[in-house]
Amino acid sequence: MIESGINLCKLLVVEDDPGLQAQLKWAYEDYQVLIAGDHDAAIELLRAEEPDVVTLDLGLPPDPDGTREGFRTLKAIIEAKPDTKVIVVSGHGERASALNAIASGAWDFYQKPIDIDELGLIVRRAFHVRELEVENARLAGQGSSGNRVLGGMITGAPEMQKVARTIERVANLDVSVMLLGASGTGKELLARGLHEASGRRDGAFVAINCAAIPENLLESELFGHEKGAFTGAVKTTEGKIELAHGGTLFLDEVGDIPLPLQVKLLRFLQERTIERIGGRKAIAVDTRIVCATHRDLDAMIAEQSFRDDLYYRLAEMVVKIPSLAERPGDAVLLARHFLHQYAPEMNPAVRGFAPDALQAIDEGRWPGNVRELENRIKRSVIMADGKLVMREDLDMAGGEGDGEEAWLNLRSAREAADRVAIRRAMTQSEGNISAAAKLLGISRPTLYDLLKQYRMQA
Repeated sequence: MIESGINLCKLLVVEDDPGLQAQLKWAYEDYQVLIAGDHDAAIELLRAEEPDVVTLDLGLPPDPDGTREGFRTLKAIIEAKPDTKVIVVSGHGERASALNAIASGAWDFYQKPIDIDELGLIVRRAFHVRELEVENARLAGQGSSGNRVLGGMITGAPEMQKVARTIERVANLDVSVMLLGASGTGKELLARGLHEASGRRDGAFVAINCAAIPENLLESELFGHEKGAFTGAVKTTEGKIELAHGGTLFLDEVGDIPLPLQVKLLRFLQERTIERIGGRKAIAVDTRIVCATHRDLDAMIAEQSFRDDLYYRLAEMVVKIPSLAERPGDAVLLARHFLHQYAPEMNPAVRGFAPDALQAIDEGRWPGNVRELENRIKRSVIMADGKLVMREDLDMAGGEGDGEEAWLNLRSAREAADRVAIRRAMTQSEGNISAAAKLLGISRPTLYDLLKQYRMQA
């Protein structure tokens, strides 16, 4: 005989009917079933055994014909162990009881008379969701949410994962890489990831924003200067190119480099030597260049404000970074990350987002991309009054996604729309198939079929 309880999931059944107690215990032989007939016994077992799932009959003594004692027990369970999945069972009040129970923290609701098989499905689903939560917490404790790619970037979008794979492939090749994308899309994070994935990882990673430095100082910042080269040059100073010797130099906003300095940068890329300002000696430097810009370099080349020969030296490999709006589902992933990052210090009471807040985040256009999202989440954490960030805390207008794409093939348009909707639903439900299917308004089997058809991961 197999000893009960070894390596079995713990299920607490709170039910005062002895006949139903026996029936449920027999039906749930795959679990370690704990039985409680009233409020006090239920809370005692909860604290002693810490079950992950509870089925709770609202009609408990001394109020077996009402719900008062059942709701008191539900409240006590949620307060004692908030992560418990409580499935409320009742024959009283139907919809009103169901809504009240969910609002009070219940995970699901089942109406009597009990169908053992149907209730069993709900119980199994509850255990599955709890297992996913535990695994996510374990991964988070290891510093990974399971959605991190190159450089620690958080994404679940295939568009961004493709970018990461491309950068990983060229990391160990001695080629210059140009990252093209709007401001705030994570270009420096990807550049750092490229450096860490390359054979130069033991060397320095040096970053400089060419748009943030006055034109008359940028040459000195890049190439360095000798003592006495100009007023204020009281000592010899190495430039960023030299400081990155043996490593990687990231030139952000390279499109803002003035034309005279473009000539000097081109000479370095051709000869791999530099001369400091005021110096006469050529210095050999082994530095890999990774650059980025949000500007239209093709238009600048046509206007002759950017040298085409420099462009071809810098753009041996061009990688286009999608905007946050082009990465369905990532806004929610990133928002959760930023909330967990800032809440402990700025507002420890905050634990997550209300559904309307998640919808607003998911539907937002985010013209400032990840940087804008991070700032808005930080502000919302500060402004939140309760445990959840509400839509009004975000100070956002309603979603305005217009989805205007010039699809000529209806089948392609439908598939593209399906993929976007599924990805967003899976993100909002944190991988819970049942919850995602409910958001999409389809059945679980239909969602499984679509995931298989579109070769998407569950």
